[in-house]
Amino acid sequence: MGAPTDLPSLLEHEAIKALKYAYFRCLDQKRWDEMFELFVPDGAVASYSGGKYRYEGREAIVEFMRTNMDRPGFHSSHRVHHPEITLLDDTAATATWAMDDVNVDSEFDFFLTGAGFYEDRYRKHEGRWLIEATGYRRTFETIRPLSASGTRLTASWWSTDGQSRLDVR
Repeated sequence: MGAPTDLPSLLEHEAIKALKYAYFRCLDQKRWDEMFELFVPDGAVASYSGGKYRYEGREAIVEFMRTNMDRPGFHSSHRVHHPEITLLDDTAATATWAMDDVNVDSEFDFFLTGAGFYEDRYRKHEGRWLIEATGYRRTFETIRPLSASGTRLTASWWSTDGQSRLDVR
């Protein structure tokens, strides 16, 4: 492991980083069709929450996301960092990512925050890195009612077109 020491390896690392960042952008912006294209066409696997939720095939993985997150009242923000990427050969790689997330559901009145680590496998398919397997295990997760402290949602990508309802002068 360690930082790449040659330009070709550095470029592969950067391509894998861009893939993982795209995965979370698609997740947080509910871009399900675009997310679908980030997984290998055959044999993709996702195992979330320490294996509690496991899906095989990119159709099943994206349908899980769509079913559980595709409501205007559900908002998420995922950040991954500190990637530890290992190139196994020209077409296979693994990575561990630290992850922090916040999930707000105005419909079901909850505010969830947590952290964990993703373990991924990647495969180069037709010259492009794709996700073969992804999954996380939590280091912690907390949840509380959104309204418990008088917290309210004042901006939403979906219901306010990303504009704040606060009147600032």
